[in-house]
Amino acid sequence: MKLIKATEKDIPLIQDLAKRSWENAYAEILSAEQMEYMLSEMYSEAEIGNHLQNKNYHYYLIQDEGNGSYEGFIGYECNYEEGTTKLHRIYLVPESKGKGFGKEALRFLNQKVTENGNNRIILNVNKYNAARNFYESQGYTVYGEGVFDIGQGYVMDDFLMEFLIHE
Repeated sequence: MKLIKATEKDIPLIQDLAKRSWENAYAEILSAEQMEYMLSEMYSEAEIGNHLQNKNYHYYLIQDEGNGSYEGFIGYECNYEEGTTKLHRIYLVPESKGKGFGKEALRFLNQKVTENGNNRIILNVNKYNAARNFYESQGYTVYGEGVFDIGQGYVMDDFLMEFLIHE
């Protein structure tokens, strides 16, 4: 596996990977209308472009070195809070799940977080998303929950999770 820093030329690829992974991850959780709305808001060219202009926000493409295919991506923001990095996005296309890409991406994130002087990673995960089990298997714990209004009458009903990096 190889992680490649994304640039503006990679926005269409990020959008495609997001759509493919969301169609699988959220099919039983969100309505098609909510999924379409969230993808159009969170993965618009302007939104991703703004993230790429932020020196603390990083996207990395997850590539299978064996065949060169792109399997997903990770997006995180260093110094989101004091000493804390927020993992905003980690998505894998359905056919790549269970192959260790997610675990390897989180190890990579831990390294980057430490390099940036942070010692805590936080994330939000939908309460009905099986990804919660994956995060817990990697040492993340639930520290709270929240319901977030995202517009158009839609909300995100999430668990708030954290991982503390011990050196």
